[in-house]
Amino acid sequence: MSLEILYEDESIVAINKPHGLLVHRSSIARDTSEFALQILRDQLGKTVYPAHRLDRKTGGVLLFSLNKETDQYLQKSFQEHQIDKKYLAVLRGFAPEEGIIDYPLKKENGTLQDAQTSFRLLAKSELDIPFGKFPTSRYSLVEANPLTGRMHQLRRHFAHIFYPIIGDRPHGCNKQNKFWKENYQMDTMLLHASELTFNHPLSGETVRIKAAIQSDFRKVLGILNIHE
Repeated sequence: MSLEILYEDESIVAINKPHGLLVHRSSIARDTSEFALQILRDQLGKTVYPAHRLDRKTGGVLLFSLNKETDQYLQKSFQEHQIDKKYLAVLRGFAPEEGIIDYPLKKENGTLQDAQTSFRLLAKSELDIPFGKFPTSRYSLVEANPLTGRMHQLRRHFAHIFYPIIGDRPHGCNKQNKFWKENYQMDTMLLHASELTFNHPLSGETVRIKAAIQSDFRKVLGILNIHE
């Protein structure tokens, strides 16, 4: 496997992580021997340090440092919310035009953490297939901006407001996930890290890195007749 490089200089590199690829080894995922960290290291012939994490099921921009000084800078920038993150997601239902989800999320140890997500609607679509009380199946494409960085934040926040992300398990809608798998062989979670914006660790200049959506996401938008 070769990873798509979106940006590279002497201190940072960014890839378009495929859906389903783990960032690094994990004790909870023993079913794979491929990880973005090792693949990129071998591809570049350099040590790389992941600056943040993306869920295994999420595709899109993943940023790495090429030295420990840059790693410390970027880790701090992420922790202090100085890096702007944008995501694309396909949701069940017709979402509002825009909104802010302000809903605390529990850590695994039960501690509550503040969590905020802003989002805006990009497009709506429906398929002529009855679903629930509606005569059609309704969907929304949204751009989401997590203002905090909690575990599975976007997945849990959109489920909380009853517009779950298509393909999400366990936070999503089982009936919709089954529908997409049986009818379109689509098992991918439709959450894509589309853009990162931050100040470069050396120059201080603004860096904006964008990642194009991948094949399954593009396929679903085609079925829904939604154009990016």
